[in-house]
Amino acid sequence: MKKVEIFKDNRFNDLHMSRYLVHDSPYFKILNFNFRAGQELPIHSHDIEGQLSIAVLSGEGEFLAKDGATLPANPGDVLISDISEPHGVRAFTDLRVLVTIAPPI
Repeated sequence: MKKVEIFKDNRFNDLHMSRYLVHDSPYFKILNFNFRAGQELPIHSHDIEGQLSIAVLSGEGEFLAKDGATLPANPGDVLISDISEPHGVRAFTDLRVLVTIAPPI
């Protein structure tokens, strides 16, 4: 078993989003991203097979998709998609998300 305290281990950064590797194994990868209000992870995709989830832990923002589409991102929301589908995140307030990627890239 492994316990990780991401609220203690990953702080916010005023210059850019902060990224913290929570877990990495042959089966899945977990990352914590912290965004200050106005920061974003631009729309991107990965040329591999697999899926990802983006769970909002705190704060408010939006999930970004291709063609300018957006979905609200509020605490408790989880976005699930193929990893090859374009995705991104924009923060309206300080925002913490937990990303799971399977299989890991």
